[in-house]
Amino acid sequence: MAEKKKAGRPGRKPPAGTKKQLLTSMDPEIIKRIKSAAALRDTTASLVMEQAAAEWLDRHHDGKK
Repeated sequence: MAEKKKAGRPGRKPPAGTKKQLLTSMDPEIIKRIKSAAALRDTTASLVMEQAAAEWLDRHHDGKK
């Protein structure tokens, strides 16, 4: 009997061990703006949010660094 593959969308998750997923809720208009800005810069919304979070943490002294 053939082994079934796990359902899912290919290419959505990074390789194991390199990144972790964070689920959050935002205003739909903000999400649209983030995705649009990312597309204009040929990057991903995920990378935009990661950079924004890193900048926020740098400004607010989270105890790291």
